[in-house]
Amino acid sequence: MEEKILELTARPEDAGQRIDTFVSQAADALTRSAVQRLCGEGHIHVDGAAAHKGYRIRGGERVEVHLPPVRELEALPQNIPLEILFEDAHLLVVNKPKGMVVHPAPGNQDGTLVNALLHHCAGSLSGIGGVARPGIVHRIDKDTSGLLVAAKTDTAHLALSEAVKQHSFTRLYRAIVYGKVREEEGVVDAPIGRHPTDRKKMCVTDKNAREAVTAYRVLRRFEGFTELELRLETGRTHQIRVHMRHIGHPVAGDPVYGPKKIITSLRGQCLHAQTLGFVHPATGQYLEFHSELPDSYTDFVKKLNEI
Repeated sequence: MEEKILELTARPEDAGQRIDTFVSQAADALTRSAVQRLCGEGHIHVDGAAAHKGYRIRGGERVEVHLPPVRELEALPQNIPLEILFEDAHLLVVNKPKGMVVHPAPGNQDGTLVNALLHHCAGSLSGIGGVARPGIVHRIDKDTSGLLVAAKTDTAHLALSEAVKQHSFTRLYRAIVYGKVREEEGVVDAPIGRHPTDRKKMCVTDKNAREAVTAYRVLRRFEGFTELELRLETGRTHQIRVHMRHIGHPVAGDPVYGPKKIITSLRGQCLHAQTLGFVHPATGQYLEFHSELPDSYTDFVKKLNEI
């Protein structure tokens, strides 16, 4: 299998960024750690020469990311049922249940969406996400339910990742949050980065952070809680959960960003990726999909209505 080359051009406004930051932001399909690994192995070239990890962008350079042939994935295909809303030769849209991890990681080596996709697609998944994340264009957290798209080809993967980067991806969520949200609608525009002391958490910070924007509007109000529709303008790790905590209304049931006293009946955050829309990378047609709220969500709403 031949290597693939991703070509990027640095803009004047990119000047000063480290090469790993520039590439990971320009190509959302690649994580920063993956870029650092590629750079250390000599797979990232600037104007034809291999770049070192500490290289800083000047602006105007031609950057080539040489993606080596995909190594054999350690994760095994598993015959796990999937709820597929759409599938063709280029991609598929899946309704992920609450409790399913998207890709293998320490502590979750199997039973993941990737294991299920490997079985269902029988090897027909893009390799850009690396050996641990074949086909994975974007993620949703383990205890967040709802829609995501997986790519079968590298071409589809790059096009979908670019759509995410250009904010042309439609991603609407439903959530129940703590407290009374006063404004009927609003926008949280606050950069998100790694928490300074807890590396498993994210936080609103200006240090080593990336732009993060979440728009919201109130759907219903309950005693002590508010139901929101949230639109992701960007797609940072734990973005909605971090932004809601930042404005003082953490997502109900969130064991990481919510109050210490957890609503155990929710079995995780009350957050659902309900609507997903994008332009098909091969046909140019706009597609939009909708997912029903899970039982854990609707059961909680029934309890709130009884208060």
